[in-house]
Amino acid sequence: MSLPKLLALVSLLLFGVIGLVALFKERSPPLAVTTSLNVPLEVELDQEIQTITPSVASPKPVKQEGKVRVASSSMPLPDADRVDELFNKSGSQLPIVETITYKSHVSWLKGRPAWLSDYASHYNTSRHFIARSLNGKPDYVKQELAEGDRFNVLRKDKNFEFYLVVDTSRCRMWCYYRDLDTKEKVLLKTYPVCLGRVDASKTSGLLTPLGTYTLGNRIAIYKPKMMGTYHGKKTEMMTVFGTRWIPFEKEIGNCTEPAKGFGIHGTPWHYQANGELADQTSSVGNYESDGCIRLATPDIEELFAIIITKPTTIEIVRDFAESIFVALDP
Repeated sequence: MSLPKLLALVSLLLFGVIGLVALFKERSPPLAVTTSLNVPLEVELDQEIQTITPSVASPKPVKQEGKVRVASSSMPLPDADRVDELFNKSGSQLPIVETITYKSHVSWLKGRPAWLSDYASHYNTSRHFIARSLNGKPDYVKQELAEGDRFNVLRKDKNFEFYLVVDTSRCRMWCYYRDLDTKEKVLLKTYPVCLGRVDASKTSGLLTPLGTYTLGNRIAIYKPKMMGTYHGKKTEMMTVFGTRWIPFEKEIGNCTEPAKGFGIHGTPWHYQANGELADQTSSVGNYESDGCIRLATPDIEELFAIIITKPTTIEIVRDFAESIFVALDP
């Protein structure tokens, strides 16, 4: 073959290869490009998607691929509000309470008159519980007794504990008591709550952990001007924790974080333009805390009054139907 013919053949083959490469490139899909934009995360609630924008104050960066998803169940969700049956002095009452009449001199206390705090200690019932029953309304401050006054206390002959179930997909909490002798479970009330901010680095998908914990007894009541240390700084505690604090104590099972540092508390109070403190309840039902569980002030004060003198367990799950306690036979 002559040299001109050989060069012509090579050129033809070369152009053919270039054409095939161009055709393949045209039909190939473009490569995906990952961006670093702060895209809102999606949290699946039942059958719908609710968009939650991560807070700029989140201690860890939230990644786009981090989505909190829970198994949607068709299990009917219970609802109740039987709290008044704890405090009623007449009418319907729950079997874990009894109504007593105040006497300043009692057989179980010698040498001096009995005060409200003495009754609280003797019946293992909080002073706040007694005050609400005594006052006939959610007034936990007035704790004055007169001979013959009637009020409710928790029964000494009943062996029971309280149990809280928190559903992170719905921002709701169910408060039960369980009779340890009969195994009966009674739902007292459901509460809306605020949970921790979305955090894709956490197993739970939130700053609030999953798992079962006991609640501790290093509780606190906060009032205006009461100072404490928070994140290493002197802080007016009501502006962080509201009026009540109940800490987690110990991990029991399936816990994604240690108990230390977590708790149940009220919504923060902030100073208004007129210099007065006001409760900020807008976070309830949302994901805005540093990981603790917040309740509106009336709810945390009510819950505090009821549970602080009895063993209490909190179980935090992605979906109510996943609760071990709920699945227990009565």
